[in-house]
Amino acid sequence: MVADLTKCIRTDLDCADICIATGNALSRHTGYDASLTSAFLEACATACNACGDECAQHAQMHEHCRICAEACRRCEEACRALIASL
Repeated sequence: MVADLTKCIRTDLDCADICIATGNALSRHTGYDASLTSAFLEACATACNACGDECAQHAQMHEHCRICAEACRRCEEACRALIASL
């Protein structure tokens, strides 16, 4: 069913790339720029929202999509909470 999941796979990969970049940038042990940190977190939250929405469409048929959608929702919430705390 790969052909039916092409958009989902692409969204998953894009989200993973953005999450990795965000994690790398935020885990540096040097000073940070609050506006840049906020931009990273906003991009990550947006990607997680899109990925969660896409995976949720397939969650009934694919367990991995259900798990991915749940993880994306948690990550989006964490990013939004961190933005609010800046």
